[in-house]
Amino acid sequence: MADQIHNFKNLNLILKRIIDEIDVGLHVVDEKGNTIIYNQKMMQIESMDIHDVLDKNLLDVFRFTKEGDSTLVLALQEGKETRNVKQTYFNNKGKEITTINNTFPVIKDGEITGAVEIAKDVTKLERLIRQNISRRGNARYTFESIIGSSPPLLEVIENAKRATRTSSSVLIVGETGTGKELFAQSIHNGSIRSAAPFISQNCAALPDNLIESLLFGTKKGAFTGATEHPGLFEQAEGGTLLLDEINSLNPNLQAKLLRVLQEKTIRRIGDTKDTPINVRIIATINEDPIDAIANQHLRKDLFYRLGVVTLFIPPLRDRKADIPQLAKNFVDKYNELFQMNVREVDEQVMESFLAYEWPGNVRELEHVIEGAMNLIINEDSINYSHLPFQYRNKSKFKEVITSDSAIEQFMLNTAQPTVQLKEQMDMIEKYYIQKVLKTNKYNISATAKLLGISRQSLQYRMKKFNLQGNEGQ
Repeated sequence: MADQIHNFKNLNLILKRIIDEIDVGLHVVDEKGNTIIYNQKMMQIESMDIHDVLDKNLLDVFRFTKEGDSTLVLALQEGKETRNVKQTYFNNKGKEITTINNTFPVIKDGEITGAVEIAKDVTKLERLIRQNISRRGNARYTFESIIGSSPPLLEVIENAKRATRTSSSVLIVGETGTGKELFAQSIHNGSIRSAAPFISQNCAALPDNLIESLLFGTKKGAFTGATEHPGLFEQAEGGTLLLDEINSLNPNLQAKLLRVLQEKTIRRIGDTKDTPINVRIIATINEDPIDAIANQHLRKDLFYRLGVVTLFIPPLRDRKADIPQLAKNFVDKYNELFQMNVREVDEQVMESFLAYEWPGNVRELEHVIEGAMNLIINEDSINYSHLPFQYRNKSKFKEVITSDSAIEQFMLNTAQPTVQLKEQMDMIEKYYIQKVLKTNKYNISATAKLLGISRQSLQYRMKKFNLQGNEGQ
């Protein structure tokens, strides 16, 4: 008897382990609708804890549009068995969940004693499909939206404009933040396809199993949970499909994409027939194609097929002449958004912009200006004190601070592990302003000029730190 009990406990542990390890959701209820089995995968799918569901009635935990929408309830009440049925419902926190279910009753001696549901999560895929269907015709930018007049940029713009005359594939090469999608949208809007859909998909944003379904579509019944859905190629019919970060696709998907480019047809997952497509492909890559091929991030044959037209977007460090124009554009943009009236970027700040290497390119410049304008109170220009700390820490501003050995010593003497960063920075700022005031014999105008800030900004800080000065010109 003891051996039987021991074996039963071992079997119970093994079954529990198997139930929690399988890659489908498992939900079992008794004849009253109370949950008796609820595995780990089901917890992930429904974003629930086992204690929220176990031993509780199904209809007390989950919300359905109507009772008949629950496949488990149908199995209990009507003994109905369902296969590959899509179900959308809400958990106890109001989160929408979509699953494909196989549900069946448990029958003993002709009586229904419970029901079992095996579920596959398609919540993310459903949401992505809805989002992508709504993205038709969302290309907002044209070549006039591209800011800058430096020779490297103008050359790329000219080549991109020439590419609008055909439907050849385009490969846009550029570092992160250089504006690759800006060029892609401009090419679409400058072509005869401008009235047709423009659909953009970041290939690095999704796992392989989802990106394949999203690109090529699915045939109903192709696999458990598969429904009839067009892919992005079909949705972009007559227009342009932008595949961002193409080098993040796995080699198998790259091979399928190559076939699409060559044959001008796609085949939905699970389908047996090919569908002709009329779609222009624009792809982007954030590394040198030669390096991508060498590192096996990009198939060589796909590169040759995509790069019929190849555009190399110059990084901001190679077109610094455009920085003043870009800065003005961003100041104007955030003046409108924030209801402000900032006129300019201070001369010393502009000098630091021109000296900086901008690893994040145009996007980083925009973020620096947006951050600075969040810190402006009454000033009408952006100065050093407004710049985000992370930029000041990397740029020449850091050299200005650390060049004074007295300040270095002050920082060493005052830095305390228990003092928060803002308090420590306030102490340093107070010391530095006090030092420059003393150097200029407490003349506010001369001090403000040396610090690169306005008189109003300096007066605000003097009041904040309780410092004295005079109004001499």
